[in-house]
Amino acid sequence: MKRQYVERVEVFRLEPRGPRAVLKAGTLLMSCRIGRNGGTHDKREGDGASPCAVMAILGGFWRADRRLPPRTGLRLRPIRGDDGWCDAPGAGAYNRPVRLPFSASHEVMTRQDRQYDVVLDLDWNRRCRRQGRGSAIFLHLMSETMGGTAGCVAMPPGRVDALMAVIGPHTRVQIR
Repeated sequence: MKRQYVERVEVFRLEPRGPRAVLKAGTLLMSCRIGRNGGTHDKREGDGASPCAVMAILGGFWRADRRLPPRTGLRLRPIRGDDGWCDAPGAGAYNRPVRLPFSASHEVMTRQDRQYDVVLDLDWNRRCRRQGRGSAIFLHLMSETMGGTAGCVAMPPGRVDALMAVIGPHTRVQIR
């Protein structure tokens, strides 16, 4: 029997300019965090806000040195030690995965904190890239301080497996 996955993961902002939000995926509900400056319909690089949009999940990654892969309908690959993500507007690899070392501004995917132990690549400014419209918009694990993100959606680490089990290749993430 073919597994059924939710069509949409909805993220509802609880405050107009703050990070508190609720994530709903079918019957699954959980507290989550978005950008430290809330959500926006005019996303810009470095604005600290999450894009209010519907986004496909393009794939994901997990830290094989820290955990087993989550059970999900998505294609995931282990994060390697030389994985990075370019966040430099104007760079040819802007909003793309890169190999480290990399000369332009970038994120290191093997973070020391546990936020990228499971990380999903959301289709914000990925397939149709526009310079300066935001990069590295992910769904990842919440920080220990439970603060806002730079623009991503962050979920509680203890709930990641429950969420991953209900999402598949056609699931969309909507930030409202």
